[in-house]
Amino acid sequence: MHSLTRSAVAVGALGAATLGWSSLVERNWYALREVTVPVLPESADPVRVLHLSDLHLVPRQARRIEWVQDLARLEPDFVVNTGDNCSDLNAVPAVLRTMAPLMDFPGAFVLGSNDYFAPARRNPFRYFNSSHKQGDQMGVPSLPWKNMVRGFEAGGWTNLTDVRARVPIGDLDVELVGVDDPHLGYDEYDKVAGPAATDADLTVGVVHAPYLRVLDAMTADGASMVMAGHTHGGQICVPGYGALVTNCDLGTERVKGLSRWWPGADNAPSSRAPDDAAWLHVSAGLGHNKYTPVRLACRPEATLLTLVPKS
Repeated sequence: MHSLTRSAVAVGALGAATLGWSSLVERNWYALREVTVPVLPESADPVRVLHLSDLHLVPRQARRIEWVQDLARLEPDFVVNTGDNCSDLNAVPAVLRTMAPLMDFPGAFVLGSNDYFAPARRNPFRYFNSSHKQGDQMGVPSLPWKNMVRGFEAGGWTNLTDVRARVPIGDLDVELVGVDDPHLGYDEYDKVAGPAATDADLTVGVVHAPYLRVLDAMTADGASMVMAGHTHGGQICVPGYGALVTNCDLGTERVKGLSRWWPGADNAPSSRAPDDAAWLHVSAGLGHNKYTPVRLACRPEATLLTLVPKS
């Protein structure tokens, strides 16, 4: 066999193996991340916040449903759901069933584009720029998102869609500031704008898609922490290199996990953060658009955040 032919066979075998791994194994290899965030007042007791995002559920995904339901064993002090729960027109009842055990705990949520609209097939290379259509431009059906919102609210979770709210988390009095999905341009931060409450123990911003304009606005107003999803951690990453895209204007260095953010950061590295910079947590999420059922070098995840006093 000629060397060129052998090389072609080897490349083809590697491609097939990679596709098999990413589509059959890794996308179902769920991970629970644990992160400590030094953001509380000096005398506060630690609290645990479970961050869920980008479930992208299709009703037949029994393994994903069971894995998320089992997270109730963690008994978190609070649950934050940063949106994109659905990936099917009939997903809402399954989403509510999935989240039901977690609604035994106090929580809050915002919505993402895939809560409002059904998924569509699209060229994955469109994610490298902003040329792809979004929302009602795609000509896809709207989802029964109001039923999901009513279900979450009936379960006791706070709807943070362009809302500022005060909630108890453990012994803390926490201010939450949320906006509608910036990826669709639905965010109206002016409805919740204003300085962080001086009598709250902590102010946390909650948003689906971590666009810079929202991160800047929330941290300029004094949020000490912001929680987001949307990026899927890059979803298809290069082993040893990382994410290629974030599907928004956030830089790839912050595509998932914990980092620092401050007004005007403009994707500067966290190493340049001022001492009073906020903490940003971006979840890599639990799922994927049903038309792109792969994960590579980016396991689906939920995160248990332990909030502790500042050092």
